[in-house]
Amino acid sequence: MVWCTMILAQAVIVRTLVGRPYSAREKAAIVRHFEVSQLPDGSWGMHPESTGYVFFTTLAYIALRLLGLGSDLPLLAKARGWLHVQPDGVKAIPTWGRFWLMLLGLYGREGVNAVPPELFLLPRWLPFHPCRFYCHTRLIYLGIAYLSGVRFCGALPEALRDELRRELYPEPYGDIAFGAFRHTVAKTDLFVPISGLLRRVYDLLAIYERTPWRSLRQKALAFCFEQILREQRSTRYQGISPVSGLLNCLAIFACDPRHPDLAPSLDGVDAWRWEDAAEGLRYVGARSNSWDTAFAVQAVTEMPELGGEALQALSLAHRFLDSAQITEELADYRSAWRDPALGGWCFSDGQHRWPVSDCAAEALSALFALYERSDLALGEHLEADRLRLGVEFILSRQNADGGFGTYERRRGGKLLELVNPSEMFGQCMTELSYLECTGSSLGALAHYLRHYPDFADARIGAAMARAERFLRRQQLDDGSFPGFWGINYTYAVFHVVKGLRMAGAEAADPVLQAAARWLSTKQRADGGWGEHYSSCLEGRYVESGHSQVVMTSWALLALMEVLPVTHQAIERGAAWLVGQQEPDGGWPRQGVNGVFFGAAMLDYRLYHMYFPAWALARYARLGGA
Repeated sequence: MVWCTMILAQAVIVRTLVGRPYSAREKAAIVRHFEVSQLPDGSWGMHPESTGYVFFTTLAYIALRLLGLGSDLPLLAKARGWLHVQPDGVKAIPTWGRFWLMLLGLYGREGVNAVPPELFLLPRWLPFHPCRFYCHTRLIYLGIAYLSGVRFCGALPEALRDELRRELYPEPYGDIAFGAFRHTVAKTDLFVPISGLLRRVYDLLAIYERTPWRSLRQKALAFCFEQILREQRSTRYQGISPVSGLLNCLAIFACDPRHPDLAPSLDGVDAWRWEDAAEGLRYVGARSNSWDTAFAVQAVTEMPELGGEALQALSLAHRFLDSAQITEELADYRSAWRDPALGGWCFSDGQHRWPVSDCAAEALSALFALYERSDLALGEHLEADRLRLGVEFILSRQNADGGFGTYERRRGGKLLELVNPSEMFGQCMTELSYLECTGSSLGALAHYLRHYPDFADARIGAAMARAERFLRRQQLDDGSFPGFWGINYTYAVFHVVKGLRMAGAEAADPVLQAAARWLSTKQRADGGWGEHYSSCLEGRYVESGHSQVVMTSWALLALMEVLPVTHQAIERGAAWLVGQQEPDGGWPRQGVNGVFFGAAMLDYRLYHMYFPAWALARYARLGGA
């Protein structure tokens, strides 16, 4: 799952500061990725289809200079030219960028809004305690708080530091009043404006940060560092993501450059590396092994007939899903402010042990899809106790409103979004109830009861009823559903319809019929569907300039749950999808198709393969022409 150059740039910065430089071959591969991802105007964006951002462009520029590239090279000259024509330029970089620049001595500390480590010592019952934040957010700010609290500043060569100061800012560095820009954010980068409440909080924290209470600061730093080590060790040094993992590496280095956890933490970051000849070396935002495997299995098992190659692939996939389930509880997980992990599946291969509700749900559904094929020789099925553990894990992620969160149950209220400090991302302060997670979880629980109808536990039925009510309440007046993790309304409808049908809703159900009518109105003249990523930003359906195989597949999979396979919309959509298939059997990779935090679009590299195969396999199984 591909995002942007941010993690790559931060990895270069961290490796430079800790004295673990890349090899010449690795440097060339990194430069290659920056080259292929640079926009024509010289900038770098949030994702492959976005316009330029001051944040990503600045970090890319610094990384390339740290790799040894000269400032006169066209790659850097174009980037520098773009930065200099932006209003307020690098001075208006978002807070996350200022923090990284401050660590390098390239931005005045007085211009960076403080995140004191003392915040993590607040009473846990407070509604704004960091333990209530969304897990990615709290772990990012855990590292930021520690590094800010120890006043860490990396040791760049003085000559290079001075050169970067001259290159990044048109005016002399010593003349810049960084404090005057503390609440200024470049319009190119801003997604969530700084609220009045957050501005006042920042101002109060800035006053405290001038003379922090020394003994309290030391206690807070010790606590934060203990939590950082707990996270690194419990995730086998990968971290929940490379974003927080890199901050943790730097925090450990700031504490002690010879700390025994530093080397394995740096090695753990490399678990997120991805390299190929076409796009060079970069770091992914996440690995999607279990997620992709679960969907691919459901796609292949939908085929009316399975050949030898498919049978072998499904056997291997079953073995992987068996190995990827978390079968031992994390030690001391409560002290890490974590929910139980036992029985879950991660988005990835499970090595970092941060399981997710819908990943577990789709893995369970994939396993049951395998077990329902009498022509498969899989060897030993997962024991009933293992499947039960998966169900228990899914149930543990249901929120009070009936919907399901991702990594955890919801812990904080909506008002926490008023103090969202990220500026570039939305809805990132708390876990929510997500339509996609709820649809997947509902479907998996229903799938489980099909196989274990005599299971005497009323909790499953009660959880399903609450989840179904939640989904039905979310339908909009036009019949659509708003998504969160994909683009956007098309993706949400696919998951909602799939979950409701698995739970027993009839095709004639008014909610499903309304969803089908909405999908039919969005079919394009050529028979396909295409939703533009800006629908996530604008909160309304925005049609893309062309039909896309992924959106068309989602639409078809939903419609075939509700309408007869001979329906005109289905036949036209299937014909378009067949027409897009390439000679090697695959489909073209087109636009971004995933999203997180409202604004960060993602490229799931296998969506364009298994979703079309799934849709056409179902079409064939149902007797489509």
